[in-house]
Formats: sequence, C-alpha cells, structure tokens
Amino acid sequence: MKTLYLDCFAGIAGDMFLGALLDLGLDRKTFLETMESIVLFPGHGHSSGHGHGVEHSHDHDHDHDHHHHHAPGEKDRLKISISKGSRGGIAGTKVSVHNLEDHPHRGLSDVLAIIEASPLSPRVKERSAAAFRLLAEAEAKVHGTTPEEVHFHEVGAIDSIADIIGAFVLVEMAGIEKTVSSPLNVGSGTIKCAHGILPVPAPAAMELLEGIPVYAEGAPMERVTPTGALLVRCLAGEFGPLPSGKVLASGKGLGDRDSDIPNMVRAVIVDTPEHCGRDAFRRDRGVVLETNIDDMNPQYYGPVMQKLFAEGALDVWATPMIMKKGRPAVTLSCLCLPEMEEVLAEILLRETTTLGLRKYPVDRLKTDHEIVERETSWGLVRFKVARLGGETLRANPEFEDVRRLSEEHSIPLPEMRERLVGEFLP
Repeated sequence: MKTLYLDCFAGIAGDMFLGALLDLGLDRKTFLETMESIVLFPGHGHSSGHGHGVEHSHDHDHDHDHHHHHAPGEKDRLKISISKGSRGGIAGTKVSVHNLEDHPHRGLSDVLAIIEASPLSPRVKERSAAAFRLLAEAEAKVHGTTPEEVHFHEVGAIDSIADIIGAFVLVEMAGIEKTVSSPLNVGSGTIKCAHGILPVPAPAAMELLEGIPVYAEGAPMERVTPTGALLVRCLAGEFGPLPSGKVLASGKGLGDRDSDIPNMVRAVIVDTPEHCGRDAFRRDRGVVLETNIDDMNPQYYGPVMQKLFAEGALDVWATPMIMKKGRPAVTLSCLCLPEMEEVLAEILLRETTTLGLRKYPVDRLKTDHEIVERETSWGLVRFKVARLGGETLRANPEFEDVRRLSEEHSIPLPEMRERLVGEFLP
C-alpha cells in the first residue's frame, strides 16, 4: 500500500505540503497544467472586498527552475511557480502562488462554484469541497456565525484556494492510498491577522487541530497555518512514527521563513503491507500511565479525565478495584503518545491525590480509518469509516450529526442513525 508520511517537525502550511509532494519527483508540468485549468471567477464577476490571507508571504530568494507563464487574456487563471531553495542548509522545493491584483472575500458558495466548474477529477472535487466545508465550519465556530455566512478573508485568498485544491491533485497524482502524520509542531507566540494580534495557533487552526496530537518547540512563530491544519485533518487517519515498510521516495517542502528549526515539512512515500493478516493492521506505539487511588473525592475524576483529553490523551479510563485491607479504590489509566507522557504525568500528579505513577509501553493494532463527508437525503453527514485489508468493516455516522438531524426532523436517534448507515452502506 502506498502510504504518505508527513514529518511535521517544523509544522506545516499549504505551500509547504505542495512543495514536499512535488519534491518527491511528481510531474511538475502536469501539475501546473491541471492547476491552470481552474478558473477563479466561473460565471460571475469579481466579488467585493479586500481580504488578504496571512498564511503566505512568498519570498523569492532562489532561482526558479519552473515558472509557468500565462498568455494575455487568462488573468482569471491560477499562476504558480515552482522553485528550488534551501532552509537551514537543506535543499527542498518551494511553491509560490502569484495572486491576482484583487483579493476578494469569498464565501463558501463562491469556492464551491470554483471547484464544481473546474475540470478536476470527481475524487479531487469531492475532497476539495469537503475540505472547504470543514474549514467553513471551523471559521463559523470562531466567529459565531454559520458556514454559509463565512467569508474566507484569512484563507480564501487565491494562494490558499490553490494550496487546498492542489494538495488533493498531488495526492491523486502520487497514488496515495493512506496518510500518516507525525504530531504537529504548532509553534508559539502571536500572529497579526485581519482581526488583530492573536495567539498561535490562529483560532481557525486551533479548531481544526481538535483531536490531533501537537506540541510547541523552537523560536516563537506560527508553524501550523489553518490550511496546514486542514490538510492534515482531511488526509491523516493516523498519527505517530514513520510506518514500517519500504521507503520509495522522500521530499521536502519549504516555507517562507528562516528559523532555528528548518522551515520545511518532509514527505515520505512508504510501501506498507496491505495483504490480510497481521500486516493489514495499522500499527503504532503508545504509553500507558496509571495509578491506584483510594483517597480522592469521586467528583474529581471527571474534571481530571477531561483535562487529560484536552492536553492530548488518546484515551482515559477509570477501573474500580479493591486494594489491601479491602479498601475500595480506582485505577486511573491514560493512553498517550510517547512524546506526551511527561505533560500528562504532571497533570495526574498535580490534579489527583496520587504520589506516583507507573508507565509501560504498548503496541497498538488498529483498523485503517478516516472521517468521510457524504451528501445524504438528510444533508451533509460525517461518517467514521473503518477498513481492514481493503475491506470496509463499518461506517458510523458522527453522533453530533445524528443528534442534529434527529432533532431537526423529529426522528428518534436510533432510527436516524440506521437510515444514515443504510444510505452509506446500501
């Protein structure tokens, strides 16, 4: 199975992702021709507004080895250049999107119209549209509005539209079957955007990072942009170390800034086992932290468990037990990635009455799973799809979507769920 591994040791942005995949050796001419085919104003004039994205401040401190020029009369098409450069003395590929003269605020419907009118493949269209819907949900939550009313002033500039669509074009070109990512180095400090000075990660990026393992390392700067977080959210179904298999190729995509950590993301293509049996499983390693507690108010367990989840725990559970002298107690256990054990251990030691913890490594075997958005007769619904050895085992609709539709249509929860599952797996 052709697996893409994203090594986000310095974070990730949309242009860094494109550069890393092109650096694998993909056909640049084909990519440029595909992206040039996208018309940015299909069937309507330019929108009003002057929103400028903060995600990319493209530099040009390198010699271009590819620069696609456009003939007069094609001003509404994407203009992209691909060049070689280096960060921290390490060579890689840089992608720059040359914006049109105006940068209109675009709503979700505008972006979906661009995608629908393009000659892209059905799969690329579906994934690009789903990504922008997810982005609109994140922006709507940040600004207290609805996805339909969101204007992508931060990530809706032409370069970011190109980054998101271009990412799915390259994934298809590379024949990627699944994606694994390292935990994301999100950076620290503040960033200046249309709403003023805000902490890193930016609000929309933070919404998209929910459930993704993160850490902060290096000099203060924005290392994971909203577009970078979005791509990882949409593509990666697993987080951890480089998966076992045969390395087929590797590439490095460069960001815009120099830093103490080279501003790049590394992409590695690994041929991982796909046949049934042991090697059909996804594998990674984790750490279990646990302690026996017999002297804590039971009301405290809930808040402690919530805090562990908020700080990156993969799972937390409490098991009733009987200790010496017949005293009732609870074993509080926490599963995490190895790089998170000290952060979570400190929470357990500070927030409970325990005096110590024990820890042990665990090997995890998992299904190949991902979140897929599907249009149903009831609207757009997210399904968690589990596969093993290429076989689809189950597709469960996300509970919040089921509950929302159940309330909107006055249909009992179990019946609503069964109807949705029936549409996904007829």
